Amino acid sequence: MATLLCVLRVSMATVALEHYCPESSGCGEAPVKAVRVSGTENYAEEAPELLKRYESISFADAHRAVMHLIPTEPSRVLDIGAGTGRDAAGFAASGHRVVAVEPTEAMRRGAITLHPSPSIEWLDDSLPDLASVRARAEPFDVVMLTAVWMHLDAQQRRQAMPNVAALVRNGGVLIMTLRHGPVPPGRRMFEVTAEETIGLAAPFGLGCILNRPAEASLRQPGVSWTRLAFRKEL
Repeated sequence: MATLLCVLRVSMATVALEHYCPESSGCGEAPVKAVRVSGTENYAEEAPELLKRYESISFADAHRAVMHLIPTEPSRVLDIGAGTGRDAAGFAASGHRVVAVEPTEAMRRGAITLHPSPSIEWLDDSLPDLASVRARAEPFDVVMLTAVWMHLDAQQRRQAMPNVAALVRNGGVLIMTLRHGPVPPGRRMFEVTAEETIGLAAPFGLGCILNRPAEASLRQPGVSWTRLAFRKEL
């Protein structure tokens, strides 16, 4: 059954690709050149392949280590760097309301096609500022950053942490992953330690409640991921 579900997800991703228009394709009446956000290099160009690859692993399997930290009652979730929408859709299917932030237009369009849901609101915004999200002055029960933090350099990480922390309600959780390993050609990534991240979060009332040591990626040889979770003090 699990294999069948993965096949269905990949097939749906392929269908989604046939119904969105990348900003580089020139389709539509008034094509506009996209503004490149730092850290998103090559994501637009690789969107078709990424939409298929990310959807091959289910939300539950990808986040099994932190599922116990996600509220069971309907909650407000912020998914920063939502990518293909897999996680946003997983939260929505569990009864949560989701604000999904994705700065790469090709990814965002594909995700909207792949995971249409009235429970997901999509925003074009990005770290380190998250200006559009912060302007809403809306705290969230869960803030998720999956495969995102490594795209920020040291200065950007220092700038981003207070902005992210401000979006977590008191008693809410911040869940994130840190990537370790070789950087793919054309990508902008940095090595980030759990110790640094925990230290950046502490002054903003975020206490570490989970620090899961690096686990090898099943899809990328030489790559591993550390999983962190924080709870904001009441």
